[in-house]
Amino acid sequence: MRSIRYGMKQKMTWLIKQFKGLITVTMIALVLTLGVIVLTIVNIPRLIPLQSIKKSIGKLSNEIGSLIVATLKLSIQVIHRPKWEFELPENLGTSNWYLGMSNHLSWGDIFILLFAGHRKVPLLKFFMKDELKWIPILYLVHKTVDMPFLKRHSMKSVKKNPELRKLDMIAAQKAAKRFARNPSVAFSFAEGTRYTPEKHATQSSPYFYLLKPKIGALNIALSGMPKVSHLLDFTIIYKTNKTSAWNFACGDMNDVKVIAKAYELPKEILARLPSDTEYKNFFQSYVNKIWEEKSRLIESTKKEQSNS
Repeated sequence: MRSIRYGMKQKMTWLIKQFKGLITVTMIALVLTLGVIVLTIVNIPRLIPLQSIKKSIGKLSNEIGSLIVATLKLSIQVIHRPKWEFELPENLGTSNWYLGMSNHLSWGDIFILLFAGHRKVPLLKFFMKDELKWIPILYLVHKTVDMPFLKRHSMKSVKKNPELRKLDMIAAQKAAKRFARNPSVAFSFAEGTRYTPEKHATQSSPYFYLLKPKIGALNIALSGMPKVSHLLDFTIIYKTNKTSAWNFACGDMNDVKVIAKAYELPKEILARLPSDTEYKNFFQSYVNKIWEEKSRLIESTKKEQSNS
């Protein structure tokens, strides 16, 4: 009898989670759709070719974007009552420009990072893959809140025609100039892909729970942001290993800790070294050192979580 009751209780818990997942997905879709419709209407004056108008509309769009983030954050708090722990430096501000980077574990990372930075730093702006521009809602996000698409030819194509690499860089730098219009956090998932144990093993990554970092997107963002002076590194640590999009929607990822640290960019990166190769090596070494610190932080936090 006890086992039957226990089985029924588990079944009911599972059904409630699935229901909450459906409610969460519906809520996110509804809020984003309504938000993008408002942003599209507000951005109609951008058709006028005046930089002052584009800048003013961009500022208003960022405020609307922040309101959308606040609505999503409140809705998820009501539905799931999550255990979020966000630690950010106190001296950050919404009127400054920053580079931002993070480890990447899940589709839900984007929401967690937006919630963690809300009203503490400017709206996070993510580079998006060029293939996604055919999705209407993402294309409108690109146009209204200056989240640029990044087009890259395959390594096979570049080997056949090295000139494509230069064209990719020119297009990326042009896209990055969108970040300069209003205070922003130009954000990159430095690993370039979501972490999995299989990818970690394939890379032979020396970092605990991390893939090897890349500087490509950070380098591109920096080229379009003359006012940036600090790099923000966000470390996301989930208590669970269930990190799919559906796990996020169902509340399995409610227990999460985000720790952000601010690093002043050295003059060698801001001014750029004479040799491009030398500059890239310096930048990569700089990020690698941060990644080593991040790896130790994740390891120690995971131990604390397992003991709690």
